[in-house]
Amino acid sequence: MLAFELAVHGRPVGLGDAAATLMPLVDAIRSHVFAAERIHADDTTVPVLAKGKTRTGRLWTYVRDDRPFAGPDPPAAVFFYSPDRGGAHPEQHLAGYAGLMQADAYAGFGRLYEANRKGGPIIEVACWAHGRRKFFDLAQLSKAPIAAEAVKRVDVLFAIEREINGLTVQERLHVRQERSRPLMVELEAWLREQRGKLSRNNDTTKAINYCLSRWDAFCRFLDDRRLCMSNNAAERELRAVAVGRRNWTFAGSDEGGRRAAAIYSLIATAKLNDIDPQAWLADVLARLPDHPARRIHELLPWNWQPQSVAHAA
Repeated sequence: MLAFELAVHGRPVGLGDAAATLMPLVDAIRSHVFAAERIHADDTTVPVLAKGKTRTGRLWTYVRDDRPFAGPDPPAAVFFYSPDRGGAHPEQHLAGYAGLMQADAYAGFGRLYEANRKGGPIIEVACWAHGRRKFFDLAQLSKAPIAAEAVKRVDVLFAIEREINGLTVQERLHVRQERSRPLMVELEAWLREQRGKLSRNNDTTKAINYCLSRWDAFCRFLDDRRLCMSNNAAERELRAVAVGRRNWTFAGSDEGGRRAAAIYSLIATAKLNDIDPQAWLADVLARLPDHPARRIHELLPWNWQPQSVAHAA
């Protein structure tokens, strides 16, 4: 993802070297993402060079994507780098955000959900793909019958979600209230019943407890039409990082990690808006030095017109 180079004014420019020039666009994308009422959040590892060996840093992504409920605002993703996975990092990233956040159950997010949080609380929305995965792994590896049945029940809910993806908020709410809510009520009762049959240390019990201990967060999608059942929007963006790990092996330093996060923000957002990242970045790199800062929004992927088209207009 970070391997290709750009030709600007006929000369090759590496993306890492261009990161500083492109930061006004990164900042604009970040502002757009955190202006949303609902975001997705996730993180992954990134190897960082340190005195002849590598250590493990983190790349975090926060994604705004309103397309599942036919929202009018364009999708975007912003990335951050940190040298470790401490909870202080997402607290800093999200210092100016209050709203709904779809994420896994990472303990470091805990303080974000506190009611007395400065700037207002972030509302936790649990990820059913993550909850389902715990049962799926047990069903595959241990042939656990209760886990297999749990997967089937969750899959019925996901099938309903696929039907209503992209529909209006009113249509989504109607279907969820009519079809999904009764299934969720049944699922909770069934999980509690099955838990009573198992020992406390059983792996299936642990998977059940993971869901039941966060049941309000898992049910939140039923009453808020903007929400998804899963955090797949963020997980999809992190797949590019996994590809990057194979291509460029490691970040050369913490500063290199921060540059990588900036470039990932730009490329991911371009792709989310069906814009060719290479063509867009080559064009905006040539234009940014003379482009008025107050009109930076014109160069964002969802507003962008190639320079030849812009001149013709």
